Amino acid sequence: MKTNFKGRLVIFLLPFIFLAGESIAQRYPGPLSPEESMKKLNVAPGFKVSLFASEPHVFDPVSLEFDEEGNAYVIEMPDYPYEVEPGKGHGRIRILKDTDSDGKIDQSIIFAENVTEATSMLPWKGGLIVTAAPNIIYLKDTNGDGKSDIREVLFSGFFQNNSEAQVTSLKLGIDNWIYANNRGQSGKVVFSKTPDARPVEVKGADFRFRLDRDVFELETGPGQFGQTINDWGHRFFSENSIHLQQAVIPWRYTHRHAFMPSSKFNVTITDHEEIMFQEISPAYWRSERSARRNRVFKEANLNRIEWEKGRFSGASGGTIYNGDALPKEFYGNVFTADVSGSLIHRDVLSQSETNPVMLAKRTDSEKNREFIYSTDTWFRPVTFSVGPDGYLYILDYYRQHIETPVSIPDDLKAEMDFMAGSDMGRIYRLLPENASYQGVKVELKQATGLQLVDYLSHKNGWYRSTAQRLLLERQDKTVVPAVTSLFSTSPDPRTRLHALYVLEGLNALDEKIVKQSLLDSESGVRENGIMLAERYPKMVKLLIPMLNDPSKRVSLQAALSLGQFEGKSVVAALAEVISKYGQNDWFRSAVLSSEAGSSVEILNSLIKDKTFFIKGESWKLSFIQDLSNIIGARYNKEQFSAYLKTLSTDLLSAANVQQAALKGLKAGLNKSESTKELAAKLNTSSVEEVRQGFLTLRTE
Repeated sequence: MKTNFKGRLVIFLLPFIFLAGESIAQRYPGPLSPEESMKKLNVAPGFKVSLFASEPHVFDPVSLEFDEEGNAYVIEMPDYPYEVEPGKGHGRIRILKDTDSDGKIDQSIIFAENVTEATSMLPWKGGLIVTAAPNIIYLKDTNGDGKSDIREVLFSGFFQNNSEAQVTSLKLGIDNWIYANNRGQSGKVVFSKTPDARPVEVKGADFRFRLDRDVFELETGPGQFGQTINDWGHRFFSENSIHLQQAVIPWRYTHRHAFMPSSKFNVTITDHEEIMFQEISPAYWRSERSARRNRVFKEANLNRIEWEKGRFSGASGGTIYNGDALPKEFYGNVFTADVSGSLIHRDVLSQSETNPVMLAKRTDSEKNREFIYSTDTWFRPVTFSVGPDGYLYILDYYRQHIETPVSIPDDLKAEMDFMAGSDMGRIYRLLPENASYQGVKVELKQATGLQLVDYLSHKNGWYRSTAQRLLLERQDKTVVPAVTSLFSTSPDPRTRLHALYVLEGLNALDEKIVKQSLLDSESGVRENGIMLAERYPKMVKLLIPMLNDPSKRVSLQAALSLGQFEGKSVVAALAEVISKYGQNDWFRSAVLSSEAGSSVEILNSLIKDKTFFIKGESWKLSFIQDLSNIIGARYNKEQFSAYLKTLSTDLLSAANVQQAALKGLKAGLNKSESTKELAAKLNTSSVEEVRQGFLTLRTE
C-alpha cells in the first residue's frame, strides 16, 4: 500500500497553520472606529472626552496649535517610523474647520504638503515656525487661500536620522525666547538671519532662539518629544522612560566657563518613580523582546531588567494645563502621555520648600490608576494642546504599532505592519463631566494694541501668551504706558510678569521697573526680575539680599545672577551661599559655574571662617573636590599657584580635605594632554605626600 506522505503532512500541519494565523490576529487586533475607540477610554471621575477631529479630516496628528484667529493647525506625520529624504515625505499641515460650530471638525484644508519629519509648530507673524529636521522652516499663506506660499528655511543642520530623536517641541516662553528640544543630538546649526556667524554645534543640548532679535543659543536638556513651560518660565520635558524632568539651571550659566565637572543640570522630579498603571497587555513583540533581553542580562550576570509593562517606556508630550475650562485645581497640572501604555498620566506640581526644584506627585484619586487609560491597543496619545476655549486637546496618533523597526528582532517584525493606521488619527477634547462644549470666537488678529494689553489679564493662558506674542511681533511702542501701568496695578502676578516681559520685548525696560519686580509679592516675578537685573551692573547690591529670599528658587537665581558680576562683594556673597546652602547640589553648581565662584578667592573667603572645614562634612568635601577639579582643568598658572598655596595652609590640613582636593586636581589636570604630567606628580596617598606634592607643583 502506497502512502501519500506529502498529503498527510499537509493535513497534519493545517491545524497548526490555522492556530498560527489565529495567534497572529490575537497578538495584533485590528482598529476601531472613533466612536468605538472612545468607548474604550476610561476617564478619571468628573471628566469626559468628546471627539474633536478624526479621519478623513486628520491623519497621524503630532502637533496642534491655534493661531490668533482661532484657526486650528495640525501636523500630520504619516511617514513614521521610516526615514524619508527631505522634500520627499508625505507630512502635511492641515487647517481644521468646524463650519457648523458644533465643536467637531467637518472640513480640512491642506496648508502645506511634503513637510518632511515635521513634529511641532508655533504661530509667528501670520505664519508658522515648524520643526522639520534637518531644518526649522517658516511657512505662510500670503494670498488668503489657506495654503502656504512662502517656505523659508530659518535654521538648518539638525540631526535627522531618527524621527524619535529630532528637533521638536517648539514653545514660546514667558521671557520672549522660543525653546525647542534636540534630544542632545549632534548637528552644526546655521541660522539664516546671521549667515556670517559660525555654525553652532548643538550636541548634548537643547536650544532657544528669538526671531525679534535674531539670536540663537544652546539650552539645558536634552529633552525628547514633549516640552512645557510654566507661568514663571520653568522648563520641563519628557523622554521615553523618564516622564517628567525639570531643567534646573540654564545653559547660559553652566557654560560661563568650560570646566564644570558635571554636564547634567536637569533632574527627574517625580516622587513615584516611573511607574504607570496600564490596562492593556503589552504587545506580543514587546513581551517577547523583553524576555529575550532579560535572558541575555541574566546569562551575563548583569544587574539589569527590561520592563515590558508598568513602567514608562513611551512617555511624550508633557503639557502644563493653563486653561480656564477645567476646575481650578487642575490649573498647572502636567499631563504626560505614554504611547506604549495607551494612557495619560497626570502630575500635580508644587515647589519644594527646601530645594529649588519642583515636586511632581500623583493625587490621592490617582494613586492606583491613570487619569485616562484605554483598552484599545491602537490608542496612541502623543501630545496635548490647550485651546482658546480653555479645554485640553488630546492627540491620538492611532497606530497598531508605535516603535522603530530597528529596535525589534527580524523574526518579530516580520509579522508586523508598521504602517497600519497611517490612514487614521483622532483628536479628543477633555471636558468636565457635566459640561457642554462652549465655543469661543477669537479675534486677536484685529485687536488693537490696547485691547491686546487687556488680554494679558485673561484667565486662560492661551490668551495671555498669544497677546504677548502679538505685542512682541508688532513692536507698537504706544502701548508702553498702558503695559507699565498694568505691571504696577494688576492683582494677578501672572499678568504682572507678562507685562514685565512685554516691556522687555519692546525695549522699554528701565531700572525702576526692574527694581519694582525685585520687591514683588510673588516669588516667580522676583525670580525673573533678578534675571533682568543682570543688565544693570549697579543693581548688584540689590541682588545680594535676594540670597536670603524665603523662596529657594529665588535664592538660587540670585546666586546664578550674582555670578555674572565680579568684585570682592560678589565673592563674599557667593562664599556665603556655600556656607548657607552648600548642602544642596544645585547651589554649589550655581556658585561654581561662575568665574568668581570657581576661583581661589572664594576658598580664601571660606577659610576666613576658621571652623568651616573642621567637621569635614561630605558636601564640603564635594565642594572642595569640584573646585579643585575646575582649577586644575582651567590651569591658569597664576591662579593655580595661588590655589596650591591656599591648600597648603594649616586650616586645610585635615586628611579628608587634602584627599578631596587631590582627587579634584588630578581629575582636572588629566583633562588636558598638556597638564597630565602634572597630574602624575599627585599620584600619592598619604596626606603628607599630598602636601609635598602641592608644594612641588607650586615651585614648577
